[in-house]
Amino acid sequence: MPGTFITFEGIDGSGKSTQLRLLNNSLRANGWDPLVTREPGGTPVGLRLRAALLDATEEVDPLTELLVFAADRAQHVRRVIRPALESGRLVISDRYADATVAYQGAGRGFSPELIAEIVQLATEGLKPDLTVLFDVGIEESTSRTTRRSTGKSSTNKTGRDRLDIEDAEFHTRVRVAYLEIARAEPDRIKVIDASGPVEHTRERVRDVVVSFLKSRAHS
Repeated sequence: MPGTFITFEGIDGSGKSTQLRLLNNSLRANGWDPLVTREPGGTPVGLRLRAALLDATEEVDPLTELLVFAADRAQHVRRVIRPALESGRLVISDRYADATVAYQGAGRGFSPELIAEIVQLATEGLKPDLTVLFDVGIEESTSRTTRRSTGKSSTNKTGRDRLDIEDAEFHTRVRVAYLEIARAEPDRIKVIDASGPVEHTRERVRDVVVSFLKSRAHS
């Protein structure tokens, strides 16, 4: 089986990270050996960049944010994703280039032309074979991130990150952008309604991903 690249996308609070963890456990229990990674923070360099980018107390200029995310992705692609794919691995990443289109493009207001150039530079044209987009309403998203930050604050004092604390209009722009990307690329992007119970979403994710992997194996 050739290397396969799958990404999980969605606004903050969509549950994608939880679903990636559950999927990883399910795949491993059924004989797959995925390399699970994330952006930002999929490399040692990326971890340091992630800490700076998501620190809610740090004032980061939007252009700086865009370029640092691109730097993180360039390192991630060259040091982690592409080598794994070339060796035939299944790679699943929590966020990838669609996040830049949604967050820095629609969210921060950078032009589509600039975003496309930055994404091309960082990825060298590497695109996912499958993207699972977790869609949830803004009110539910806000509720989930608030509950999540409350849990964090009681243990490690980190609270909400810098993207969590953006207003509802920002997150609405991001969500709309994600859905527009999905409409433009329906063969690659599968949208899952993530507003329901975790278990219901888990079953849907497993069906989508396992069906895709089986189709790849027999193609």
